[in-house]
Amino acid sequence: MTSTDLPSGTTGRLSAADRREQILAAATVVFGENGYAGATTDQVAQAAGISQPYVVRMFGTKQKLFLEVMNGALGALLERFRAALPDPGDGTILEKRLGAAYIDLVDRAGVHRTLLQAFVSGNDPVIGDAAREGFVSIYRFLRDEAHFEPAQVSEFLGYGMLLSVLLGIELPRTFGKSADADELMLAAFGEKCREVLDVAGPSARRV
Repeated sequence: MTSTDLPSGTTGRLSAADRREQILAAATVVFGENGYAGATTDQVAQAAGISQPYVVRMFGTKQKLFLEVMNGALGALLERFRAALPDPGDGTILEKRLGAAYIDLVDRAGVHRTLLQAFVSGNDPVIGDAAREGFVSIYRFLRDEAHFEPAQVSEFLGYGMLLSVLLGIELPRTFGKSADADELMLAAFGEKCREVLDVAGPSARRV
């Protein structure tokens, strides 16, 4: 094992499982920033602080890595949604709890943007199929576990895509420069706006 196989600041050996999670976390950011077509395994390796051949040995191809990243992002989303299902006893409506859970994913760098990148890759024969199935899995959750009516599902998914677009175009990073943009963000993110700005706003550190 060479020093380039270790992340910056790491002095000991990582287990294969930890190394895998390290690469997936880095790849989530890289794919979120550059999309599937624009990202490279070399960029992922640099972001993870390891060698590019190691990434290839572990995941095989960029396509397989992207699919794992996409499925991991979907899994994280559904996990947050399921955690928000139990009634907290405060009278908060379910749509609001699920919306807050979706926004809270800003604490997982790159997840929102990776999902958005996947959902606009429908023309790719492999990724497109996986993205469609992933989106339908969100629909199934809302229908079968959250017990939303069709109109609720449509409204909720539309709201989620609005949030994804605002994060995808990095509108929070411009907060304070445009009254209209600020108004849109406040309306969309609501009481979660401050948390979003802390993570993705003008003073937030780029990952």
